[in-house]
Amino acid sequence: MSTSAAPLTAASHVHSTRGQLNGVLFVALFAAAVTRIAAIPAIAGLGLSPLIVGIVAGAIYGNALRDGMPASWAAGVNFSARKLLRIAVAFFGLRVSLQEIAQVGLPGLAESVLIVVSTLVLGTWVGMKVMKLDRDTALLTAAGSAICGAAAVLAFESTLQSTPHKSAMAVGSVVLFGTLSMFLYPVLFNAGWLHLDTVGAGLFFGGTIHEVAQVVGAASNVSPEATHIATIVKMTRVMLLVPVLLVVGLWVNRAARGDRHTDGAAGHAPRKLAIPWFALGFLACVVINSLHVLPDHATSTLNLLDTFALTMAMTALGIETRISQIREAGPRALTTGLILYVWLIAGGLGITWTVQHLFG
Repeated sequence: MSTSAAPLTAASHVHSTRGQLNGVLFVALFAAAVTRIAAIPAIAGLGLSPLIVGIVAGAIYGNALRDGMPASWAAGVNFSARKLLRIAVAFFGLRVSLQEIAQVGLPGLAESVLIVVSTLVLGTWVGMKVMKLDRDTALLTAAGSAICGAAAVLAFESTLQSTPHKSAMAVGSVVLFGTLSMFLYPVLFNAGWLHLDTVGAGLFFGGTIHEVAQVVGAASNVSPEATHIATIVKMTRVMLLVPVLLVVGLWVNRAARGDRHTDGAAGHAPRKLAIPWFALGFLACVVINSLHVLPDHATSTLNLLDTFALTMAMTALGIETRISQIREAGPRALTTGLILYVWLIAGGLGITWTVQHLFG
């Protein structure tokens, strides 16, 4: 009995591994197609990065054609949406350098910190208390608006271990309001309604627009100087991902311990992600990039590969997303995103004026 069981177990393990590899390969091919689609001028002109196109295309496939995918591939899709995601978020740090952040000095740092902290606090409070969203959906929506759009949603999703449909709702908010900003901000600036100079425009655009591509798209309609300042301020916000994730990881772990204490002896095992190690990897990559250890062409290549890995993660999250789950909290999550958007415009202008007055 035991002799026949061993080959059976080995065969099933090989089958499982092959299924997982096939799933990863499927996601990679899907992401390659998504990357080509995102490069189409009409889509690129809207500021839609491959990450965003990936989650939309993945969700369409996951809801319309998922039955056509072999069940054994699901493990590969899950690997791409979880483990590959953490590695890709860590390497995202190669896009930021401490020297660039130092260029905008205290005004850029103050703008970034005030926007990130206020938007996270407001978004979590409005989402949970006013819109009655669950904690994870509220945090993901707030993170996408506060830090760096889809990449922040991915990082938080990994820390919170939340379900894919919650990430999809947060990304939906990033797509809608970030794209709107890219077109609205230059119109408001050129019409003279923002009452900002070039430096102020750079601080405001970089401090309040969701995605890096959207920041560049909007600021390029003002001036090269505004684009330079806006990009650096935006990357300073990206840099704040590390301390924010560490704080959120500790908060989530503390809340889990509190729940176990309330439940008594029937509590579950402690959560493993109290410290998101991929955030420390992100910080290590920032340091490596700041020390110029890698040649420029190597950094560029790694950034291209990292964008592809993030696109794979987003596509996999899309495949795992179910529209029926989004429908339940969709309007409330979108309303939370709208409230945060109004705050980013009105509160962001106030913060920009204050920062310029104090440090100008």
